[in-house]
Amino acid sequence: MKLPIYQVDAFASQRFRGNPAAVVPVTEPLSASLMQSIALENNLSETAFVHGSDGTYSIRWFTPTTEVALCGHATLASAFIVFQHLEPSLESVSFTSASGPLSVTRDRRRLTLNFPAIHVPESTTSPELEKALGVVPSQVYEDDADHVVFLESESDVLDVKPDFEALRALGKSIGAIVTAPGDNVDYVCRYFAPGSGVNEDPVTGSAQCRLAPLWAQHLGTSEFVCRQVSTRGGELHVRLAGDRVLIGGECVQYLVGEIELD
Repeated sequence: MKLPIYQVDAFASQRFRGNPAAVVPVTEPLSASLMQSIALENNLSETAFVHGSDGTYSIRWFTPTTEVALCGHATLASAFIVFQHLEPSLESVSFTSASGPLSVTRDRRRLTLNFPAIHVPESTTSPELEKALGVVPSQVYEDDADHVVFLESESDVLDVKPDFEALRALGKSIGAIVTAPGDNVDYVCRYFAPGSGVNEDPVTGSAQCRLAPLWAQHLGTSEFVCRQVSTRGGELHVRLAGDRVLIGGECVQYLVGEIELD
């Protein structure tokens, strides 16, 4: 059996920036164990598997070590492949997922995710969290998946050097988002996800589901430009719309290939 595979740099306007994702369109669902093996072989932060037609697809996402319930950049990359290769006449595509219905629209080069807003309750810092991140937060929010850690400045976010084993030991299913006001954008962030097998994610669309409601409270507005200040870096255009978060960015195709299976 042979399967097509595409690699896309998401939330990027040029290659070797943003977050690389693999997209594997399938004509029939694969077993979870096979999808996990393919994701491990790809060794990217995320591999997406899409199945469907006529503008409606199911989507599942795998890191090298685990299946995740929501992924932004690999959904953006999957929509890009639908628009570029599978159904070029479409201007929007819908996905069914473990996190409910998702959609992506396109306006020339920009693609926009429609994701659920996630409201994270305020919490308190702890010596363990401060040791894991090497910082003293100004504010902390947390749910079962993540800590969301507010710092004072962009330079503070850039200077974070996590202890990933200590961060994993905090018991979150994913990890921690660190964020602060940006020097030239509304806010910056970094995303550490050792609980999902990805120490630092280059650009994370799904992080905006938690960040947009919080920054709306902090800034008193609903539209933002965010820069994820990882080594590769990426820019996201974010709007809080009720109980949804709209997350826009561009994609660039890097690779077209074929997977060979026995």
